[in-house]
Amino acid sequence: MSTNSVVNSDNNSQRTSKPALWLWSQYLLDALAWIVSIILALILRYELTDDVMNIEGLLVYCLAAIITQGIVGFGFALYKGRYSFGSFHEVKLLVLVTVVVTAILVLVSVAFGLLMDVPRSTGIIAFPFACLFMAAIRYLKRMYVESKARPGEGAQATLIYGAGFLGGSLVTRMVQDPDSPYRPVGLIDDDPAKKHLRLSSVPVLGRTEDLPEVIRRMEAKVLIIAYANVEAAQVRRISDLVEESDIRVLVLPPLREMLASGDSGAIPDFRDLAVEDLIGRSPVDIHVSEVAGYLRGKRVLVTGAGGSIGSELCRQIKPFAPEELIMLDRDETGLQQTQISLTGRGLLDGPDTVLADIRDAAALQRVFEERKPDVVFHAAALKHVSLLEQYPAEAWKTNVLGTLNVLNAAIAANVPSLVNVSTDKAADPSTVLGHSKRVAEKLTAWAAKETGRPYVSVRFGNVIGSRGSMLPLFTEQIRQGGPLTVTDPEATRFFMTIPEACQLVIQAGSVGRAGELLILDMGEPVRILDIAQRMIKLSGKDIDIVYTGLRPGEKLHEVLMGEGEDDARPLHPKISHTAVEPLNPTEMQIEAWLDQCRSEISHNHRGEAKR
Repeated sequence: MSTNSVVNSDNNSQRTSKPALWLWSQYLLDALAWIVSIILALILRYELTDDVMNIEGLLVYCLAAIITQGIVGFGFALYKGRYSFGSFHEVKLLVLVTVVVTAILVLVSVAFGLLMDVPRSTGIIAFPFACLFMAAIRYLKRMYVESKARPGEGAQATLIYGAGFLGGSLVTRMVQDPDSPYRPVGLIDDDPAKKHLRLSSVPVLGRTEDLPEVIRRMEAKVLIIAYANVEAAQVRRISDLVEESDIRVLVLPPLREMLASGDSGAIPDFRDLAVEDLIGRSPVDIHVSEVAGYLRGKRVLVTGAGGSIGSELCRQIKPFAPEELIMLDRDETGLQQTQISLTGRGLLDGPDTVLADIRDAAALQRVFEERKPDVVFHAAALKHVSLLEQYPAEAWKTNVLGTLNVLNAAIAANVPSLVNVSTDKAADPSTVLGHSKRVAEKLTAWAAKETGRPYVSVRFGNVIGSRGSMLPLFTEQIRQGGPLTVTDPEATRFFMTIPEACQLVIQAGSVGRAGELLILDMGEPVRILDIAQRMIKLSGKDIDIVYTGLRPGEKLHEVLMGEGEDDARPLHPKISHTAVEPLNPTEMQIEAWLDQCRSEISHNHRGEAKR
């Protein structure tokens, strides 16, 4: 055996023996508590005198209490380390054990009281003393352990925003970890009921508006936002309040990530405040039972699986346990990255990845016939506005004909459910991208009409962090030292996170009816200039902003609903359902479509210029 093995074995035995030693010592202390309690009970019973006590009977009675405490305590796992030391669960068990022991002692005194010359009320009188002494021992031990485990002198003074479950759990972990880089000095919470609350001796020091004064008074260096789903508006308010303070703002990961980490004793990995936190929103609640019902055990195919939306769709679909998840894309690198994120391997040698182009109708037909998917999520598309303005025929080939190829393959393979991913650019379209996606919505409605199946489209706004979107562009411009390019100081857009967008897409498959268009209520639009300014502020750099002007067909203010579209919300308060006029593909002509695009783009651009 190697030296390392011996050392590890010794260390393991020491770690195992210490808890066992403490549990046995706890039993002995509880036994001592019973002895003291019984003596006090007899003194009180004999009116504070001890001259009439039967010492031999007292010893026998104490021995009976010690033995009974051991049998009952070990039988109820009080001395097996089942519960956290000093917790309410252990105290409840302690009281239960003490009640049982007291009852047995009363029975013993009734049966053998004359022999021991011990009053029958001794056990009852001793009961509260025993409970008090045993609980006090545990409390003192807990105070000692916590005093030894507090963060060291090098830990940063930290404020916790939120005194709820996450905040309380966070404070407890910090004060019990001597290696924690954070030392909690106070909590901030707007709930009036928590005004005088203390969590692990850490007090609530004020409300949100008190942050600047509390930071100054406590000399805090870190502020951690400990809310599971804090609204972006609240994060912006916090960020603005602490702007002049020399403090680092961190965000706690979602509760599901903390639970998934599997290490309940470690301080979770925080991250710095990001622009997504300032402009994003809480994800829409998914009705899990409905979603699970149409995905679990089914063959699910995702087109564009290597893209931002498609890859996140795959990651969110997998936990619903589909029989098979088929990821289709023409981008082999994107497919590999998606496969790695799902399985930890990227060999691309299994049936889960399919290399195919949605422009290739024959290839799609073969894939659908061979794999026979039950649900299809169509996320493949060309999406860059400026590039498609230069090459509109490419938008036609991918976004229009490619979508038609997917629909025809789904119809031929009798696919029961299909969701087409669209964009807010399709609402009163003014760009080639918008026109192509609007036609894709109409084609989906046509396929639904032809089959009577729930083929639906989902429309949402700009997706935060998707490839080629505004935020990665701003991030790269900041990295290079600027300037940041903004089209117009008044330009606004709707924003949502990638997980939120994918949740909507998945939800649509369970609530959408044949041919419908589903639109997410995305709240208030956000000024692009505000985002640029906040990103510059977060970077800590001095970077200029340059206004480039609106591009041909680009809107000053995007809309989610086009003229004449309804805003009915029959099933979900955040999802609107509207009808789409079907378009028979036999009526499509690329020349007429291109002429329409040019005409409407020119007309809309003149309108924007006048405004």
